[in-house]
Amino acid sequence: MLLSPRLTPETYKCLIDAARQDPEAFWLRESRRLQWMNAPTSAMDTGSGWFADGTLNVSVNCLDRHLETRGDHTALIWQGEDTGSVLRLTYRELHARVCAMGNVLRDSGVKRGDRVAIHLPGVVEGVIAMLACARIGAMHVVLFGGFSAEAIADRLADSGAVLVITANVGRRGAKRIPFKTTMDTALGLRPEALAVRRVLVVEVTWDEVPLQEGRDALLTPLLAAASTECEPEVMKATDPLFLLYTSGSTGKPKGIVHGTGGYLTWASFTHELIFDHQQGDVFWCTADIGWITGHTYVAYGPLANGGTLLLFEGMPSHPAPGRWWDVIQSHKVTTFYTSPTAVRALMSEGDEIPGRYNLSSLRVLGSVGEPINHEAWTWFHDVIGGGRCALVDTWWQTETGGAMISLVPGAVAPRPASATLPLPGVNPVLLDEKGQPLDGAVEGILCIDGSWPGRALSIWKDDALFQTTYLKPYPGHYFTGDGARRDADGYYWITGRVDDVINVSGHRIGSAEIEDALSEIHDISESAAIGIPHDLKGQGLIVYVVPHHGLSDTQLAALKDAVIKTIAAKVGRYAVPERVYLVPDIPKTRSGKSVRRLLRKIACGETEGFGDLSTLANPAIVADLIAVIGRN
Repeated sequence: MLLSPRLTPETYKCLIDAARQDPEAFWLRESRRLQWMNAPTSAMDTGSGWFADGTLNVSVNCLDRHLETRGDHTALIWQGEDTGSVLRLTYRELHARVCAMGNVLRDSGVKRGDRVAIHLPGVVEGVIAMLACARIGAMHVVLFGGFSAEAIADRLADSGAVLVITANVGRRGAKRIPFKTTMDTALGLRPEALAVRRVLVVEVTWDEVPLQEGRDALLTPLLAAASTECEPEVMKATDPLFLLYTSGSTGKPKGIVHGTGGYLTWASFTHELIFDHQQGDVFWCTADIGWITGHTYVAYGPLANGGTLLLFEGMPSHPAPGRWWDVIQSHKVTTFYTSPTAVRALMSEGDEIPGRYNLSSLRVLGSVGEPINHEAWTWFHDVIGGGRCALVDTWWQTETGGAMISLVPGAVAPRPASATLPLPGVNPVLLDEKGQPLDGAVEGILCIDGSWPGRALSIWKDDALFQTTYLKPYPGHYFTGDGARRDADGYYWITGRVDDVINVSGHRIGSAEIEDALSEIHDISESAAIGIPHDLKGQGLIVYVVPHHGLSDTQLAALKDAVIKTIAAKVGRYAVPERVYLVPDIPKTRSGKSVRRLLRKIACGETEGFGDLSTLANPAIVADLIAVIGRN
């Protein structure tokens, strides 16, 4: 039976009004959705953080408090690549596994405040390790499985992680991903900068991997010997919960620090609200736990709300198209949250394949990572949702902790490809380039006025950079880095980044990160990375490279290969560019700044309409670049 949404437009308006009129009272009430060891007496962040005088433990909120009423209910369903590989864990069983993992970490010398790196494929140990860290007061640092050894080493060095949990290998279709080998390479790149003392290995397959004596150990025997009772740490609401790296417009990836009480309140609140969470729901978010979506809506939001989450190890169309639809049918998934890139890829397979499966259990669909185009929205809604499911197109970021602008089922009318309206307590504004507010139906720079419980605490070891990046560009506002359009009814449409961050299939890639990696290639004098529209990925990465003078044709051909290999090695395979163009120069202003606007237009095949070029230091380069792109 299809359940009716919990909220109506009228009841939702009451929530919006309450959050606007008395935010202190509103958020104190919402904080009661959690179990506090010492309940907060104040909510708003006045400089000390949200719920500053409250204490709690995130693991207790996701597990222990559900044991009495939901102990035997399914907390987690793991679906392996093979159809017959299914693991179901009740809240009681998940609690026992988390406690055992927490004890293993403590026995390995991990203390409150230490950082633990988690580098795993789509196995249950990833979520268990996150909750175990939260239980003992350690900060987890989850590393995306697609990172290169160089990228992993950067994050290990910056975070100061003392212990790593990795896998022998990961399964991705017919491929085997060498997790342990990649980690060993990362640990060997600059050991003098690393604090890692222990590496614990999850055996995902029977493949054997080398273990370094005194440092490495297989995890399963340690878990089997560990107690299933683990005393939770009492944490302040403002204590850090985790550290997660995200690419920015300058320099190396930034370690975003999220807190405990505010973050979990926001995760629970937004998960219940935007997905209309109800008892009996089976919630499937397809994100990797290496990204913020996997933190908030794979692990913390659903478990804080006593829900059932689904983890899938496999790929959308392996071993054959229709695999995802089979998973939904088999496990009676009610809520399905994925990326526009995945939707477009599945849409390209046609309507006949999903038509073979019974998808009637679905009640809410969700989109995340990038704006979803109208065609993909319509197909997702009509073909997968049968026209009956709410489709929540969520806008948010690593730094926001959870959704900020989204449709709310039953309460907000949909508009295809629009993120729709801000959630209660979220106050977006559109500004012009001078920081002046824009009213009515207009396009501008998207900022958030004030704070909200899920906002990041800081950047790891660099609060000055946090202030400079997010709070100082437009004083009094949080700068999102995104542009947006607002229509006459107040609906928001995200128009893309206004800084130099490229969104490829939902992965944020900083142009500076690419350019820094290429600076190590001797035959390159300069490079510029930009993003252009891509039918499947949302944006595709394009790299312009200026070679040193005097290279032969053979050397130039080899240079393109070197660019691709270097990006794969330094950043990761997910960042490999669509095109590499060898060009004589990069268009620059007289002050020496690269004009990326022109690079984007030229890469998109435009040959005119570039506006005034008189401010360029080298205006003739525009014709040269058009000629290069035309020949390729």
